[in-house]
Amino acid sequence: MIDQIYMQMRAMQMLTKSQDITADNLANLNTPGFKGNKIFHQMMEEQIGDTKYSMSTPMQHVDLSQGVLEATGNPFDFAIEGDGFFTIQKDGQTLLSRNGRFHLNEEGLLVDDQGGLVQGTSGPINLSDLMHQEDGESIMNIELRTDGSLLLDGETKGQLLITTPNGPEDLTRKGAGYFSLEGRSSAEGTARTKVVQGFYEKGNVDPMNEMVDMMQTMQLFESQQKAMRTTDEILTKVTSQLGRF
Repeated sequence: MIDQIYMQMRAMQMLTKSQDITADNLANLNTPGFKGNKIFHQMMEEQIGDTKYSMSTPMQHVDLSQGVLEATGNPFDFAIEGDGFFTIQKDGQTLLSRNGRFHLNEEGLLVDDQGGLVQGTSGPINLSDLMHQEDGESIMNIELRTDGSLLLDGETKGQLLITTPNGPEDLTRKGAGYFSLEGRSSAEGTARTKVVQGFYEKGNVDPMNEMVDMMQTMQLFESQQKAMRTTDEILTKVTSQLGRF
């Protein structure tokens, strides 16, 4: 009977974890380039005393499906079609991101909305030439090609470093829409990846699916609560009857 209560408690803990994952997805609906978490269940064995129990444990991995591209007309808004990620240098770390809402900092370096340096194949993307041009419309002379090459007035100023992980299992979340590869192998750019200018990628979370998942998880949690209360009542009744002898 005690084992049964323990298993019900573990099931409730797992459901709480699932709910936390869903809540995080919903909280980032409007985060540019956000990649949601997918939940899958894996059967795992747990030893309790002399008995082994099989339990469905929620696991998660990054959903790499393509988000919708939103047109902005801003020449420094970039979006990736395909599996690749922008490579960002921030706080001494090399990070990956799909958020391509970039701008120039005071030094003329291309940065993301967190101040991270956007990396090119030869280091940070430097567009400081723009800082010295008097013409306010000169920014429109920035051209991005689908391979990530950046041109200013027809002259190549660098090429975006697009990193493509081998799979979602290679990615570790680092907050603020960033991922790291944690030393795992990756491939740089593929023929399936292209970069477009004047767009940004919306998050790939489907709010309707997330709400359905949340309601189903709540129902399962309530069922486990009721089962635990029933088990507790039976255990209390048995204990009190044994106490009479």
